[in-house]
Amino acid sequence: DHPAPRNCRHVGKTSPAQQITVTVVLKRAQPLDVAGLNGRQLSREEYLNAHGATQQAMDQLRTLAARHGLTLVHEDRAARRVWLRGTAQQLEETFGVQLNDYEHTAPPPAGRYFHAFTGSMSVPEPESAVIETVLGLDTRPIARPHIRWLSQIVFANPNAAEASFTPPQVAKAYDYPTAANGAGQCIALIELGGGFEESDVETYFGQLGITPPTVVAVPVDGGTNSPGDPNGADGEVALDIQVAGSIAPGARIAVYFAPNTNQGFQDAISAAIHDTANKPSAISISWGGPESSWDTASLSSFDNTMQTAAALGITITVASGDSGSSDGVSDGANHVDFPASSPHVLACGGT
Repeated sequence: DHPAPRNCRHVGKTSPAQQITVTVVLKRAQPLDVAGLNGRQLSREEYLNAHGATQQAMDQLRTLAARHGLTLVHEDRAARRVWLRGTAQQLEETFGVQLNDYEHTAPPPAGRYFHAFTGSMSVPEPESAVIETVLGLDTRPIARPHIRWLSQIVFANPNAAEASFTPPQVAKAYDYPTAANGAGQCIALIELGGGFEESDVETYFGQLGITPPTVVAVPVDGGTNSPGDPNGADGEVALDIQVAGSIAPGARIAVYFAPNTNQGFQDAISAAIHDTANKPSAISISWGGPESSWDTASLSSFDNTMQTAAALGITITVASGDSGSSDGVSDGANHVDFPASSPHVLACGGT
């Protein structure tokens, strides 16, 4: 059940001819109980056979797509995902929704247009029995970068500018082991906007006297390494690369760029988990939003995706937010930030 979008204005009905790609997340072949593994991590083959999507479920999605004239873009049984593309009208008929266009009015990111639906979606049996959720029918901005700019800090405390530290200085203060440099490992960074310049990476690490780490950009759902983001996401990308690369300069850093939507966010995490080329052993996320702003189906599906990382022995660290106990919500109540509030990730807070 999707609530109506907030902080936006209704523009009108989504054009019936608009082309849209959705991600259909399928249910597991067998339920996954991470606690029941008692610390044992599954091999990728073991996970696929027991907890990926069944081939029967994949075949049922192909039947659904053919019935409604949708194009099968890609499928991944381990990730339990099938990407389908069609017109807005075809997707409305397939999933029982009415799509409308909106303009986001509150920053960030103000001025952005998106499509969404309210209420529930539905699919006839037998396909409904194998589908966990469908992403891409609601593309409202879902998260914000958790970064505080020096100008914001100085405004709150004029003396704060005197207390700034490099990542190695912070690591030393916390007795971070100096013998470990991340060699042979890959750190995944999830970014929902912005980008980096290779020359900036070289300049930063050169000032610290550290050999720059290997940094690669991985596109997800059309997201790209795009420096010059008007909403300030470049700062988050730079911060993530600089901190990870300063403390673990021997590690390969894979930056997964995806659109700032429910679909992009979750697909980026799934892409990192199932990336057999880069093989991240840790995933760092500095984006999120108040848990109250997420619909229940998305929370459940997101958490199921992160359970996969736990089962495969991949640690996910998530920033818990920069806005205190309100998490930036102005209703006077306490709020937690998601996905930091997921029980299957390590929430990093204190700021």
